[in-house]
Amino acid sequence: MSEPITVHVWSDVACPWCFIGKRRFEKGVEQFGGDVTLEYHSFELAPDTPVDFEGSEVDFLAGHKGMPKEQVAQMLSQVTQLAAAEGLAYDFDALRHTKTLKAHEVLHLAKARGVQLDLMEKLFSAYFEQGRHVGHDEDLVAVAVEAGRDADEGRTAPPEGTNREAGEQDIAQARAYGINGVPFYVIENKYGVSGAQAPETFAQVLQKVTEEKAAAAVEPAR
Repeated sequence: MSEPITVHVWSDVACPWCFIGKRRFEKGVEQFGGDVTLEYHSFELAPDTPVDFEGSEVDFLAGHKGMPKEQVAQMLSQVTQLAAAEGLAYDFDALRHTKTLKAHEVLHLAKARGVQLDLMEKLFSAYFEQGRHVGHDEDLVAVAVEAGRDADEGRTAPPEGTNREAGEQDIAQARAYGINGVPFYVIENKYGVSGAQAPETFAQVLQKVTEEKAAAAVEPAR
């Protein structure tokens, strides 16, 4: 049995393409048919965002990107359609834009507990489909419990700053890789795939890595 292929993903809870990319990557893994281990890493697209942003997602993006609101609304409509094609029900009217730093800290804690992947899925859904606030302790605790954290442990959010260093290390590594947008996939610490690519693209890279590993295993010693 060959070892699983290791994939590291830089992502942000507030990134609509990251949730779409998650679905496409999962389909790519299914097409590939081999074993893959996945680990998420922190990336804040808008670190200056207030925890309680007053306004809609259109308001935020219009101000953040300097685009007319009509253009932003059209862009979000297109993203909603693309998400629907992946089985996702985005609701930008209900979305509550917030700073995602605390969510990233909880994700690092979830990794230590072995439920990071489940929590990532739950956070994406809470944010983009359910209109829940993922910047407040009580909401993050509720989502963490849904993802499988022990109910007693989950009643308390991690103190401010918990896992902050781990998040900073993720961001520093992203800079070292030259990552300036997410999602970004690093496969076997060798290949980088940027964006929510088609499932076939992910499957091809995974297959390429498998073939390279198999070839390396049979190379005669020098």
